[in-house]
Amino acid sequence: MISLPFDPIKRAQEIETIVMQDTKRKYHRFRPAPYYGGIATADAVGCCFLCAYCWSYFRILQPQKHGKFYSPEAVGDNLLNIAKKKGFKYVRVTGCEPILGERSLEHLVKIIDRTLQTKKDLTFILETNGLLLGFYPDFIERLAIPRLSIRVALKGWDPASFQEITGAEKDYFVYPIIGIKKMLQKGLHAWPAVMFDVFGEEGVNSLKTQMQKQGLKCRMETEVLEKYPYVMDNIYKRGLILKQ
Repeated sequence: MISLPFDPIKRAQEIETIVMQDTKRKYHRFRPAPYYGGIATADAVGCCFLCAYCWSYFRILQPQKHGKFYSPEAVGDNLLNIAKKKGFKYVRVTGCEPILGERSLEHLVKIIDRTLQTKKDLTFILETNGLLLGFYPDFIERLAIPRLSIRVALKGWDPASFQEITGAEKDYFVYPIIGIKKMLQKGLHAWPAVMFDVFGEEGVNSLKTQMQKQGLKCRMETEVLEKYPYVMDNIYKRGLILKQ
């Protein structure tokens, strides 16, 4: 069992060695999903955080026990097949953190290229926690891709809440915000998203203040918590209090 808090950069390196095999990565499933008006979805395995409210908590906690390895070409083709069958205009990788290091970033970029070059009317939505993009800003250069949109799920409104939610050391709180700032500076289409049931109005306002300190002002998406029984159990065990 992992001890909290942990170093998320070190954990990213460790998890990448588990979920990557040469150029292949572990995936749990491929599916259509209703979000964004309909999106072809690849659920990958592995994350550098251990968020209390994560719907994929157990696959993140024990990535060695879940999923099968797929090449980026196979992932891209699965997404394309779902999008074609359902008439979707969006594709994504989710259920994990897509960017854990150089190898997983290369794998991801190949998926993006395969889907967007094959079908010219698709948009790829990258859902990320933004940590590695802020910590290694050179990674951002690799994501300057037309028709790529980047949604950064922020996991706290200050260092203390970040540590409580993610299990990661609080000193890493600022890096996802830095990542968004640098992406916008380079002209990428990126925005933050927060779990309103956990943040509440006060948390959202506090986060906006933190972002302003970094010179960052942009639209913020709010999402609703999926209240699965094991999610609620994890939330209560961490001592989080949901907002009304």
